[in-house]
Amino acid sequence: MKKILAGIFTIIALIILSSSIVITNEDEYKLIREFGKVSSVITSPGISFKIPFIQSADTLPKQILIYDLASSDVITMDKKTMITDSYVLWKIHDPLLFAQTLNSSLTNAENRIDTVVYNAIKNVISSMSQNDVISGRDGELTAAIINNIGNTMDQYGITLLTIETKRLDLPSDNKAAVYERMISERDKIAATYSAEGNSEAQIIRNATDKEISIKLSTAEAEAERIIAEGEAEYMRILSEAYADQSRTDFYSFVRALDAAKASLIGKNKTLILSPDSPIAQIFHQQP
Repeated sequence: MKKILAGIFTIIALIILSSSIVITNEDEYKLIREFGKVSSVITSPGISFKIPFIQSADTLPKQILIYDLASSDVITMDKKTMITDSYVLWKIHDPLLFAQTLNSSLTNAENRIDTVVYNAIKNVISSMSQNDVISGRDGELTAAIINNIGNTMDQYGITLLTIETKRLDLPSDNKAAVYERMISERDKIAATYSAEGNSEAQIIRNATDKEISIKLSTAEAEAERIIAEGEAEYMRILSEAYADQSRTDFYSFVRALDAAKASLIGKNKTLILSPDSPIAQIFHQQP
């Protein structure tokens, strides 16, 4: 009988001990409730204890969570309809506040996120034109939406990490018309840049042609000056040569040789000399 009672007490003790142990993992919070009210929050991983049968433990996720918003229509500033499809990355940063305001319910949290984010998207897009919305997908739209929300979710112990747009599209009935208008506007911009570029290129060509013309004129003037100086030097040398009788005879002889050389061009090899020619006089000189 004693053994049976001992066994029963042992089982009861084990049940009480197991019900008093609280194990907290790395990616979760533990809320210790006493008669339904949160009495403490465990944020660090490890083993803790609670009062059996009086206290209970609830679990909340610590990791980053994702909420996918349903696709919805929004109206731009210029009264154009656009379809948005977004998702939110969020996490619980204050588990006690989360439990007090949302009753520790992830569903309640997602409903609140859905309302706040949709209203922010609607407010931001309604302040932009359709073209601005289409061209501002990368980063700018997300920043504007988060800025519009501000710290609204802090009161629920929630942090919104980012809001990303999976799809931002036009209704099928006016998609083609909008794209054609955008293509036309971009073609006009491209034509303007091309015209400005051609004008600038013509200005550069004109300046280059003018510079080349100036350099050619300068070079031609310099060439004429050098030729004139050369001819003047040639005439000076001749003048000095003919001023001296001994030099005069020598230059007359050289010029006679040049004339004779010129007359021997072609098949005619006969040279007829005048008796007065300096060359002929060489042959008539007395030894």
